Amino acid sequence: MEGALAIQNQVRARKTHYRKHKHHHHGHHKHRGSGESGNNGKAIPAPTASPSPTPSPTPAFAPPPPSPYEPYPKQSIIFDVLSFGAKGDGIADDSKAFQDAWKAACKVAGAIVEIPSEFKFLINPITLQGPCMPHLVLQIDGTLLAPPNIGSWSKSSLFQWINFKWIQNFTIQGTGTVDGQGSAWWNLGELNHIEVITLYKQLLFEIELLQFEINALRFYASYSVTVRDIRIINSPLCHLKFDNSGSVKVDNITISSPENSPNTDGIHLQNSKDVEILNSNIGCGDDCVSIQTGCSNIHVHHTNCGPGHGISLGSLGKDKSAACVKDIVVDNILMQNTLYGARIKTWQGGVGSVKNVSFSNIQVSDVKVPIMIDQFYCDKQKCKNQTEAVAISGVTYNQIIGTYSVQPIHLACSNDVPCTNVDLIGIQLEQSSVSRGFHQALCWNSFGKSQAPLVPSSMDYCLRRGGGSSKRPEKSHDLAC
Repeated sequence: MEGALAIQNQVRARKTHYRKHKHHHHGHHKHRGSGESGNNGKAIPAPTASPSPTPSPTPAFAPPPPSPYEPYPKQSIIFDVLSFGAKGDGIADDSKAFQDAWKAACKVAGAIVEIPSEFKFLINPITLQGPCMPHLVLQIDGTLLAPPNIGSWSKSSLFQWINFKWIQNFTIQGTGTVDGQGSAWWNLGELNHIEVITLYKQLLFEIELLQFEINALRFYASYSVTVRDIRIINSPLCHLKFDNSGSVKVDNITISSPENSPNTDGIHLQNSKDVEILNSNIGCGDDCVSIQTGCSNIHVHHTNCGPGHGISLGSLGKDKSAACVKDIVVDNILMQNTLYGARIKTWQGGVGSVKNVSFSNIQVSDVKVPIMIDQFYCDKQKCKNQTEAVAISGVTYNQIIGTYSVQPIHLACSNDVPCTNVDLIGIQLEQSSVSRGFHQALCWNSFGKSQAPLVPSSMDYCLRRGGGSSKRPEKSHDLAC
């Protein structure tokens, strides 16, 4: 993956898309050669890139030079969902048409499943499964709509809306929108117990619905996946999730949900490796990017974050579980009006380790707490004190610059398993004009070194010298990972 790039004035996020074509009959046969297709399929030229206006807000950093799309076969067969019986009126259930188009395209190398522009397709929870022939493309130029009513979701579908499973060499792209229509879910936490029972009695749910993590788009056990250019909005909870996946690229997408929409993470990574997220705009009600256990070799860069809770590693180690995260690079980021900036959060009682993490060239504007390591994370009023902790080492904060509204830095490390090799380099944080009650820098049991300039000056004394000794053998952390 690319290293950190120098700060420049602005970014030019690039958009590319396929040329528009007339609708056609659905295809059932593989592409037969140059200029030919099956009787029902339609051959089209390979896609070409074209520029589009810079998205707003604009990051303060320049992206790497644009590169053309990955090569696809010179001729591709389009499988238009309209040709498989979809109505595209946003009312009729088009799930079967979508599923049928997918199954047909899955059998053809270089096929394109097309969601045409100017149509809205209501899709109930669905799994699109592989393995498929290589270079399959889902071209979203129209709008995909999730069921707006909670009663439309079955008990078995309460984990994801559109689930991609066992997919390789696959691309989602286009100028369209994936709309989770999640507002009904966001209000669940405000219902009292009687209202919840009444609402779900018709479905005989004997579960607590709030425990579910409903993802708009989820990839499971998928590799060599690219998601680019599309908009994902208003998910019930997480917008885009990669689980047990690898070789993933997320480029130039927009994720948007209201600031007060609870638990609406932008991008959630779990047990995944070799992931690059770039040139994107993410605003939501929780973490813009959430990096969970089992993740390694993750690079997030040239991306806007806000509103939201910043870019987070964790939470890790809940319920005394093992958490293993390493080789994370977050650079050239603009954060505006977020709760946190660059954050690592772990539960007491967990085991495992977080190693080799770099946050650099991050511009913050009116961020409550721009720099945070919290080994006492707790999502309720009180959590039990425990001595075990996920070990955190080799973390660099370099060139974090801008304004904070509550506290410039918060390093709260375990009494028994301190944070080690933490570096603070060129941190320049000034109080925002939006005051929410300022606090001094908090640093507890964190070891490492600092390098000027450091503003505010209270950070000069933030890190303790020396290696820091853990009361638990180092090998116990390594064995967990």
